[in-house]
Amino acid sequence: MIARLRGRVVSRRTSGNRDTAAVVVDVGGVGYLVLVPAGLTGRLTAGADEVELHTSLQVREDSMALYGFPTADGRDLFETLLRASGVGPKLALAALSTLSADALRRALADGDVDALTAVPGIGRKSAQRLVLELKDQLGPPAGDEVATTASVVAGGSPVAEVRLALLELGYSPGEAQRAVDPLDPDGDVGQLLRSALRALAAS
Repeated sequence: MIARLRGRVVSRRTSGNRDTAAVVVDVGGVGYLVLVPAGLTGRLTAGADEVELHTSLQVREDSMALYGFPTADGRDLFETLLRASGVGPKLALAALSTLSADALRRALADGDVDALTAVPGIGRKSAQRLVLELKDQLGPPAGDEVATTASVVAGGSPVAEVRLALLELGYSPGEAQRAVDPLDPDGDVGQLLRSALRALAAS
């Protein structure tokens, strides 16, 4: 099993689905195609210095795919998600494209269904089932007891970053979700956060 790769990124790609991204990592002259959380490609520049990815090789009857994460914790959480009923690699990767590993652990541990439903493909019933199945299988978040927004949501989407920032400021999950629902998913985090705070102040 391939558990870790260290090499140079020679190309990267995204698709119309913002939760799908991939990089080709050259390791000793061999190019490995690695599927990664969408937010990660912006931090991996083709031709830059060496990168290290913690990987999970997933073998199916008709395919074999390598998934990569910036931390071992992200990789381990990805594999934990796969143990839940109805969760395949695509959905597990979408979860880690929308929320960081720490944020996802917190959502599962706290039963935060609103946070989990921010993941494309996860509805309220699916989120509740994930909480029931995985809550006791997960350790505490790797960060501090009260993490900063940057550490909680590194690699997440801008809207997910804003939502977690609002939660850190003391807003309830419902308030945070209502504030981020109308936001542009491709906007600047700072501007989106200011818009969300103005909306909350006016409500």
